[in-house]
Amino acid sequence: MMYARSTILTAMPSSIDDGITYLREHTMSALMDIEGCVGLSLLVNRPSGQCIATSAWESEQAMRASEARVGSIRSEASEHFGGSVDRVEQWEIAVLHREHRAAEGACARCTWLQTPTDSVERSIDAFKTNVLPAAEQLDGFCSASLFIDRASGRAVIATAWDSRASMEASRERANQIRTATAGQIGGTVNDVVEFDLAVAHLRVPEMV
Repeated sequence: MMYARSTILTAMPSSIDDGITYLREHTMSALMDIEGCVGLSLLVNRPSGQCIATSAWESEQAMRASEARVGSIRSEASEHFGGSVDRVEQWEIAVLHREHRAAEGACARCTWLQTPTDSVERSIDAFKTNVLPAAEQLDGFCSASLFIDRASGRAVIATAWDSRASMEASRERANQIRTATAGQIGGTVNDVVEFDLAVAHLRVPEMV
């Protein structure tokens, strides 16, 4: 089982490019020097300034042991984004499937859900049997992952697409899949946001 920590911050639009460069050139290497860290990704929504940096960890113990060091790394990075950290979330990576690796220009859609805490396994099964097969049929599909917090029932689905055009073309079908799956598991969709996939080095192995 692998784990992830996501930092959600609001950046100054004029500082986003500087933040991306700093994260690529400094933050990533600092994180990878910490035992148990296996990768990093960054999602950017330029109109709103919302950015999500996610680090992946080979165990829950490694993720928790890194908290102090990651805190200082996070603070330095947020300064380069000209913004503030809104919240930090920790997840179990329940499923990750790559059709192929993301290339330059890739985008991602994130869906945050609330699921019943006694239906987490059913939610994982629904993702594997409903969401993945349907997504794989859509042009430009790159990868999909499911992150969960078993204690609270919170979950986030992230799908990556080869381009913004392919992501936009998938919206209607993605909404149908989302609505049907949420109804099946008795879950609630809290938010859906589309991003540029600015950094794609999460390096988590296939987990289906």
